[in-house]
Amino acid sequence: MMNPPDSAALRHLTAADPVMAGLIARGRPIAPAAHEDLYLALLRAIVSQQISTKAAAAIWRKVQALFQPDGYPEPAALLLLTEEDLRTAGISRQKAGYLRAIAEFAQRDQLDHAHLSQLSDDEFTQHLTQIKGVGRWTAQMLQMFALDQPDVFPEGDLGIQNAMRRHYGLQETGRALLRRMTELAEPWRPYRTLASKYLWQSLDNSPDTPPAAGAA
Repeated sequence: MMNPPDSAALRHLTAADPVMAGLIARGRPIAPAAHEDLYLALLRAIVSQQISTKAAAAIWRKVQALFQPDGYPEPAALLLLTEEDLRTAGISRQKAGYLRAIAEFAQRDQLDHAHLSQLSDDEFTQHLTQIKGVGRWTAQMLQMFALDQPDVFPEGDLGIQNAMRRHYGLQETGRALLRRMTELAEPWRPYRTLASKYLWQSLDNSPDTPPAAGAA
């Protein structure tokens, strides 16, 4: 059973920003995300990069089929697969290397949920971006969805940028746009994650799963 949206967060966002208040009033309730297996979430994030949600789901099913009987890609089992094995599931050579890097990281016990959930945003990003193929955007998506951390603002996400241009009438580009977005998001603290999900929802994207690809 899903938990109801955080009423304190909704009250704060509604009082702090009239534009956000309008998005919340017109939008659908957004329930908190369920905490996920970080290792699995990272693998799925890599599989999903730069392809549609439908294509990513189809490839992920093929990846799971490589790991019988339960479909779980244990790090040791993943590292035993050849690049050709992964390519038969629709994984590119580049992504195969990234998946192997994640499995090696997990084998070194570097994806402990209890430890990582205690890190600051910057510490978490620095830790995960040690993995080849994992960038700032992917780290932020894990914070927002796999860990359900409340105050993450992915200013580099194209969907967030497009939504803020539309709803806040922003004309800036480049670094000036990022600065302006960050300024506008300040009143949302400490609930920038929920505000970001309403921005995605305003573009008719589902807020319940991370965007398949959206980093600037």
